[in-house]
Formats: sequence, C-alpha cells, structure tokens
Amino acid sequence: MTVSDIPPLNAALNATATVLITAGFIFIKRGQRDAHRACMLSAGVVSALFLIGYVTHKALMRGVHTPFGGEGAALRALYYTMLSSHIVLAIAIAYLVPRTFWFALKGDYETHRRWARFTFPIWYYVSVTGVLVYFSLYVWWPARADAP
Repeated sequence: MTVSDIPPLNAALNATATVLITAGFIFIKRGQRDAHRACMLSAGVVSALFLIGYVTHKALMRGVHTPFGGEGAALRALYYTMLSSHIVLAIAIAYLVPRTFWFALKGDYETHRRWARFTFPIWYYVSVTGVLVYFSLYVWWPARADAP
C-alpha cells in the first residue's frame, strides 16, 4: 500500500458509512432497534477507520493538501463552499457522534433520540460530502501535474 492508495480507501469508508447510516435510519423508523444499533455502531467503526486513514494521509503528506483542479469561479466557489462546510461539520461530528452513542449505550434513549435528531443529518452530510470531495479532487477535476 502506498500513500496514494489512502484517499480512495477513505472515500470507500465514507461511502460505507453513508450506507450504514442510511440503513440504521431505516431500521429505527421500522422499530428494528437491534438492526439499528448494529448499523450505527458499524458506521461509527467505519468512520473511526476513516479518521485514522485521513490523519495518516495528512501525516505522510506532511500536511500538504491536494489541489482542486476545477476551473471557473462558480465551480471553485461551489467546491470550496462544500469543502468548508464539510470540514467545520466534520469537526463537530467528532464530538456529536460519540456523545449520541453514549446516551444510547447507557440506555438513555430519550436523550439519545434528541441528540440523534441533530447528529444524524450532520453525520450524513459529512459522509456524503466526504465522498464528493474525493471525486472532486481525484476523479472529476484532478489538478494537472503541470499546473503552477
């Protein structure tokens, strides 16, 4: 495995988390608490693995960011707006997800439910936009090697 293998792996982990979060949401709406718990705990593990991969990639790259190769003011504004919101909300998720899990694990389902109403859409957004950031940087608009 090389450092260039980490971003697609991270995107796959984010996509997997999105699927698990979606399934967990559907299960709880159907009253299937055990299936919900399994999906959400799995999503938490997958997201933690993503975070380990992300930090490892940043460390190996010595903090150098991957440049966005998209051209045009509107496209760049859209990308950087998405990226900025993704980063800010990802920081929030690092607190919100464990805290929301904690309430469920200790059996305080009413507090868990209140927190999950905020945590779920933010976590979902962060997971989806994480995949979109990957595609934006590496698939759709990679920076040219000869770009300044």
